[in-house]
Amino acid sequence: MYTIDMQSRTPVFEQIILQTEEFVRAGILKPGDKLPSIRELTGMIGVNPNTIAKAYAELDRRGIAVSVTGKGFFIANNISEIMRSSAEKKLPEFEKLAKELIDSGIDRNKLIKIITDLTT
Repeated sequence: MYTIDMQSRTPVFEQIILQTEEFVRAGILKPGDKLPSIRELTGMIGVNPNTIAKAYAELDRRGIAVSVTGKGFFIANNISEIMRSSAEKKLPEFEKLAKELIDSGIDRNKLIKIITDLTT
């Protein structure tokens, strides 16, 4: 499930966070699903358990996962709302990029086609 690129400039804990978010977007992880325990994930990907604990703590802080004492970490029940809210915060950046592309001569219809193709 998780794969870590040790050659990447992205820290390992951040790779775990990004992959967890991608698994949620792809429907691989759903609300209420249990994440692998720190020990299990350590065995799967071979990284320091403290790194995994750091990633899980950050997922908890972001509201993506919740910690249940004695049971582990679970995907939040309101994950769709959390992911949508997070994505909406990226809209100004998307708008800036779209303007930059149009100002650089990229045809507006080409951008619309890309978005249309992604949503069909």
